[in-house]
Amino acid sequence: MNIHSFLASGNQQNNRYKFVSNSTVYTNEHEKNGKGGSALGDDYLRSCALNSARQGDYSEAIALLTELITRRPQNSLDYNNRGLIYFQSGEMPKALGDYNTALQLNPNLASAYNNRANYHAACEEFAAALADYDHAIDLNPSYVRARINRGITLRDLAQYEEAIENFEVAMLFGQLEGHIWAERGRTYHLWGDWNCAIADYRRALTQLPGLDRQKDMSGYRLRLQIENWLNELLFPDNLD
Repeated sequence: MNIHSFLASGNQQNNRYKFVSNSTVYTNEHEKNGKGGSALGDDYLRSCALNSARQGDYSEAIALLTELITRRPQNSLDYNNRGLIYFQSGEMPKALGDYNTALQLNPNLASAYNNRANYHAACEEFAAALADYDHAIDLNPSYVRARINRGITLRDLAQYEEAIENFEVAMLFGQLEGHIWAERGRTYHLWGDWNCAIADYRRALTQLPGLDRQKDMSGYRLRLQIENWLNELLFPDNLD
């Protein structure tokens, strides 16, 4: 499988599969917590779990989300979030179990389909991945992350023309343009159209944070990856 960057619905960074994102499901898909309890207390735990995950303390993040699930066993978002962290910590079966539970509780949770699709793609179960990306997009046609991930998976299948068309549709929504240009450029690169690849890489670099601005870590990492890809094309004699 080619090295690439799946876009998760959260903004945690995976050590095995590179994830990038500019938003998080902890705050952008709110659900009712049900009867009783303190919503503020639940939100505080979610915030602590997110901070722990960002710092790489996956055990603490999982413990906090498990506490939330104990409090609110019908909240699909907490299962989805815990699944993300299980995935990032390499506990793949547990991640899949949480994604499935989230979707049983809320079959319309587009981010859970995207995350489960990322799981399938990482396992090279590409047909299942594409089916889940398609379902996420059906539920939310402007879900650009799922569209980008769908394009990456098509590229892994060497369906380059369809992947390019997919990225061009994603571009229409005016979101994550730097990421889209980067992934479209990589697709042209692997397809053998190096001029288009270089043009897209350079466009992507204009949209991503500079090397002195590491607050957006996903964009920063993608910038470093693009520079490596550009070096492959522009300076092949320098490669080992």
